[in-house]
Amino acid sequence: MRKERLERYSRHLVLDEVGLNGQLRLSNSVVTIVGAGGLGSPALLYLAAAGIGKIRVIDDDVVDESNLQRQVIHSEADVGCSKVKSVQRRLSALDSEIVIEPIEERVCPENAERLLSGSDVVIDGTDSFEARYSINDACKILGIPWVFASVLRFEGQVSVFNYVNGPNYRDLFPDSPPPELAPSCADAGVLGAITGILGSIQAAEAIKILLGIGKTLSGRLLILDAMTMETRILKIRFQGKKESKDVLELGLSNSISPSIQPTQLKSMMDNEVELFLLDVRRSDEESIASIEGTDLRIEHFNIPGEVDRLPLSVPIIVYCHSGVRSASVVKYLGSLPAFESRVSNLIGGIDLWSREIDPNIPRY
Repeated sequence: MRKERLERYSRHLVLDEVGLNGQLRLSNSVVTIVGAGGLGSPALLYLAAAGIGKIRVIDDDVVDESNLQRQVIHSEADVGCSKVKSVQRRLSALDSEIVIEPIEERVCPENAERLLSGSDVVIDGTDSFEARYSINDACKILGIPWVFASVLRFEGQVSVFNYVNGPNYRDLFPDSPPPELAPSCADAGVLGAITGILGSIQAAEAIKILLGIGKTLSGRLLILDAMTMETRILKIRFQGKKESKDVLELGLSNSISPSIQPTQLKSMMDNEVELFLLDVRRSDEESIASIEGTDLRIEHFNIPGEVDRLPLSVPIIVYCHSGVRSASVVKYLGSLPAFESRVSNLIGGIDLWSREIDPNIPRY
């Protein structure tokens, strides 16, 4: 390694866990990042700065004005341009000696193995369940570890899959959710800074994997709530089971749960059908608006400790902002014999209720 490169990575070289051998290992590594967006941006920047020898970036999209709120690798000058070309320019300016391979394709089941082959680590920066399952299945076949993350509103998750006989994504989420239970960031919003936090964690996990150091998030799911800056780490059991029944997935549950359309709930209310309406949003959301007739609000993470506040004899309809957190609650309650088959998720949450039933309810 030349003198100027030694100086560049001097803060790595003094780390016993990295040193010269570790830095050389990074320079001989190939990392593939699928998605050059909010998560991919910080991951790409920090991996390039760390001296990864070859970075393959896969994305078929172009830079849009709305991307700039969180996709910090791009600039105003890149609007309308290919994202992977924008990434190539930015990373080459950061370090002209690393190899950047831009691939303008969308990862899918048909091409995932071809696109990911030869990678030492894959990072998931997508917002598509199809792409995520494609990454998982291809990495399992190819024997490549990959780093997962997802964000929605103020919440995020990150984990490592297919690493040293650890679980894969389907062990946590066996099946893809229906579209109504998987709102996009465009529909639900996302705090830009949280993608920076999660993407940086992904880069750190990838570097740990490449160097074989530390304890990765393999077998564990890190959950961050940026509103409170509270984190939780949940253990992942194989074959889709959690470590214990007092666990709920945050934000992006992939489970299909019993559900009810807003028009169906409205009909039940009009016909005075006895039911229990449960709000699982945060208190600040409740202060903005609630569905008239709501019986109780318990934030979704607190449900396991407060199930004794729920009735045992009437149907329970659960709602949140867009139907995602409530789907997790319905899945959990449905696993308890006392509530089995009596709990339903309000599709689209209070947001769809406002659009279809009561336009006087403020949307947020």
